[in-house]
Amino acid sequence: LAIAATSLGTAQAQQYPVKPIRIIAPFTAGGPVDISARILAQRLTETWGQQVVVDNRAGASGTIGGDLVAKALPDGYTVLLTSSAHVITPSILPKVPYDPIRDFAPVSLVMSSPLLLMITPTLPVNTVKEFIALAKARPGDLSFASGGVGSSTHLTPELLKSVTGTKMVHVPYKGQSQAITDLIAGQVPFMFNAVPTVIEFLHAKRLRALAVTAEKRVAPLPQVPTFAESGYKEMTTGSWYAVWLPAKTPEAIVSRWVSEVNRIVKLPDVNKRIIDMGAEPVSGTPAQLDAYQKSEAVRWAKVIRDSGAANN
Repeated sequence: LAIAATSLGTAQAQQYPVKPIRIIAPFTAGGPVDISARILAQRLTETWGQQVVVDNRAGASGTIGGDLVAKALPDGYTVLLTSSAHVITPSILPKVPYDPIRDFAPVSLVMSSPLLLMITPTLPVNTVKEFIALAKARPGDLSFASGGVGSSTHLTPELLKSVTGTKMVHVPYKGQSQAITDLIAGQVPFMFNAVPTVIEFLHAKRLRALAVTAEKRVAPLPQVPTFAESGYKEMTTGSWYAVWLPAKTPEAIVSRWVSEVNRIVKLPDVNKRIIDMGAEPVSGTPAQLDAYQKSEAVRWAKVIRDSGAANN
């Protein structure tokens, strides 16, 4: 029986894919999850000769889309591409309807991106130190937008609060687009977000960036210092993006996805596009993604406990 099952899985992988594939992107269009999903979808469609479509299922901090994939048939035709929120959200939301580790088969990382501390242009500060001084002078007055509870845009400012001993108020949105719109309009004074999502607004001077959470300055924004340069090395962090299949997907199909994702990320034009967005192309094995996601879940669970983010 075991030999027969293995043979069947191999046969399925050799024929795969024989029908269209959905990549579930559980956040709104235009963000880094959506961008990276569309990069993969275009190249996979060209290679496999089957339509690979991106299905944006935003809501509940990514858990609506995650649940859809967790409960999908493990046949390789429903795929999840999402951010590090996948393994972080269960530590902050009380009733996530799946286990982010047990109910998914890891495929590969796709890219990582630092986050920018962005402010509305009218906020009267020019550096991180001036920003922190303002927050300390007005405890509880400054609010920050996020793309949803448990997202990196929520937890990164919670980490900043913990590191600096400041008190600021979380304003969660149902997606990043409206949050950015309100930030530009001055409805909220600041926000953290991934470089690819906001770089056009920075170039157009509709937002200002005070610092980036990367280890070194990012290529498209060389004028923006790192938090470490500003005296806050604990703020060296970021968000990452990866691909998962439903648990129990045949290993041969998982291997096809691993091979293709790694190939696409390493293509010169794709590689350059990711770098130009201010992100870093990443590839790897399912074992590497599995180990990394588990370590990240532990790391951010501690941040959530220490900051009290679950109550914010």
